Amino acid sequence: MSVVTTPQRIDRTGRVGENAPRPDGIPKVTGDFAFSGDFRHAGMLWGGTLRSPHPSARVLSVDVSRALAMTGVHAALTWEDVPGSLHYGLEHPDQPVLADGVVRYQGEPVAVVAADHPDTVRRALDAIVVDYRELQPLIDPELAEEAPPIHPDGNLIRRIQLRHGPQEAVGDVAVEGTYEVGMQDQAPLGTESGLAVPDDRGGVDLYVSTQDLHADRDQVAACLGLEPEAVRLTLAGVGGAFGAREDISLHVHLCLLALRTGRPVKMSYSRTESFHGHVHRHPARMWYRHHARADGTLVRVEARLLFDGGAYASTSSAVLANATCFAVGPYRVDSAQIEGVAVRTNNPPCGAMRGFGCVQVCFAHEAQMDRLADALGMDPVELRLANALEPGDRIITGQRITGTAPVAEVIRSCADHPSAAARSDNPMSRPGGAGRTADVEHVVRGEALAVGFKNLMFSEGFDDYSTAACRLADGVATITSACAEVGQGFVTLAHQIAHEVLGVDEVVLAPVSTATIASAGSTSASRQTWMSGGAVQAACEAVRARLLDRVAAAHGVPVDDLVLVDGRVAALSGAFEMDLAEATAQPVEAEEVYRHAPTVALDDDGQGDAHVSFAFSAHRAIVDVDVDLGLVKVVELTTSQDVGRVLNPLQVIGQLEGGAAQGIGLAVLEELQVAEGRILNPSFTDYLLPTALDMPPVEIAALIEQPEPGAPFGAKGVGEPPTISSTAAVAAAVRRATGLDLPRVPIRPADIAFRGGTGQRPTGEDPS
Repeated sequence: MSVVTTPQRIDRTGRVGENAPRPDGIPKVTGDFAFSGDFRHAGMLWGGTLRSPHPSARVLSVDVSRALAMTGVHAALTWEDVPGSLHYGLEHPDQPVLADGVVRYQGEPVAVVAADHPDTVRRALDAIVVDYRELQPLIDPELAEEAPPIHPDGNLIRRIQLRHGPQEAVGDVAVEGTYEVGMQDQAPLGTESGLAVPDDRGGVDLYVSTQDLHADRDQVAACLGLEPEAVRLTLAGVGGAFGAREDISLHVHLCLLALRTGRPVKMSYSRTESFHGHVHRHPARMWYRHHARADGTLVRVEARLLFDGGAYASTSSAVLANATCFAVGPYRVDSAQIEGVAVRTNNPPCGAMRGFGCVQVCFAHEAQMDRLADALGMDPVELRLANALEPGDRIITGQRITGTAPVAEVIRSCADHPSAAARSDNPMSRPGGAGRTADVEHVVRGEALAVGFKNLMFSEGFDDYSTAACRLADGVATITSACAEVGQGFVTLAHQIAHEVLGVDEVVLAPVSTATIASAGSTSASRQTWMSGGAVQAACEAVRARLLDRVAAAHGVPVDDLVLVDGRVAALSGAFEMDLAEATAQPVEAEEVYRHAPTVALDDDGQGDAHVSFAFSAHRAIVDVDVDLGLVKVVELTTSQDVGRVLNPLQVIGQLEGGAAQGIGLAVLEELQVAEGRILNPSFTDYLLPTALDMPPVEIAALIEQPEPGAPFGAKGVGEPPTISSTAAVAAAVRRATGLDLPRVPIRPADIAFRGGTGQRPTGEDPS
């Protein structure tokens, strides 16, 4: 069966601000939706990857002769078979397509094969002989800058020295702490998969799950030694992303095999291979010192942030920039000194994950605010309110907030929201759940609030843009955009915008491909609602203007008297009306490029207007903790979020709930265990994700609607803030329940049961 990509159609969509159905919703529920792993092609081969078992080693030789001699094997390739650039990278091309003499992390691709059956692929991979000379891996990021370089570009990826305000400032009270965040995986349900189909002109079509088709295309074409136009990427159904699909994985390997064999080639990672085959959230170690006056006014914040980028750079530079710029949290402070450092090690490569950079520092700066409140004898909510950013304030990069900043509003509405977390005698409601292990006498309750914020869109002078096209014919609007739908809801939003601007009921979203439209940029950084939403709006408005000009000229009526509404072209004066299908029997088309306001790079002191806009969130967590067993149950999570304007209420709620699940996971469950550079738990058996039984009710206290100036319809992206402050809130609530410092997430049972070695007793409320 050939590859088929189907336009997504809604016949009656909601307006902006209303709930609207997802065009892919029913097919996903019924199993009719084609994810990337479902694609097939007549005569296709299967591909597979041989990966290094070592985190650091010299590759002395690779012998593929035995594999090539096997019946059914059509290709076995190494780095010597790469016709173009040997390296790729999202921000910096430092990662080999296939190991070229050295491996720098466990799981690095060394060779790829194509064969007629997956079993043949496995046998062929086993037949490849690689002679390694193991090296001592660099695993401690603290040692990276002084260690011998593991990469030609050195071990330092980026250093940012941020200095804001008078550096001699001190306060009446100072508190300090050291915090650590473990390595979290995006854990998409769909593993990496794709299908490459060669054409008869030396080019290739790649059907793949990704977050940025055009960035992938450019990297793949460079490695294949082809012009970008010869490599055409089409978005296959994405089974989750969260940052894991920003970097390419099997893309070049698939295309190499397809071009070498002249046959379509499909590749799908196993779950274990997926854990080795994509980037993860950066582990971080963070030291902080906060200075404040006796009345709670923040005076100065000092911090040192160390992010482990693993073997290659990926997006570490941007992640570190976010961490450094937002290291203080959404608080006003006149003096700051923040050093941010990202380094290479022989640990698994790390890159983007939902809330990138801001998740790590939010955990630390919110712990510091609670520590400061305790030192001052202040209520932690009142301390946050006293220092909350407002419009017109400057953040620590010196940038003034010119848009909305409802920090106090999200704090108050979240803190004041009544709790529905009732006590229960049911043992299933206690920590341990079905294990029925928790003794109610050992269970204590804690409650705490945390606040976070993050930038929207790309920053630091990046030429950030999105392109979209609209075609209105026979009363049907067709929208073309390369925006990757990864679950964020653009497929619905595009329909809503077209309906709002053009007054049409029938909207078709064309298949997403590099062959049909210019770039929409990456589906990341909370940018697509603003960027691609803005591009679709601009294209639809251009079509509307051209149509009304044409109708006005044809019928001798003033263009200012015409409107599009409910599938008709009508004159406000009542003098003229016609069906939109009739008016567009001759199609009207437009393609528009949308850009946000320009930004600038940070200067040598980390100062500058590097960001476009900001979004704020607050979470209040209530937890029950069995202090003897170290078990935690999150009883309730309440949130308020700054959304600009709600474009689709149902989708906003879904984003808030989904983001909270990932935040809870990082707080108490999720961590890739890495020892000596090796992942110990690359499976859903051992990598613990929150299930439906682990998730508490998520109460939406408030969606703060203050339309953002310059944003399409005033809306802000909502996908990342739910993950940023939820982790910090859950961790703070566990601290409140136990009286322990708990400076690391995820919080492990031993951290509580062994009292962190302090002998401290719990201080929380008895929930019985």
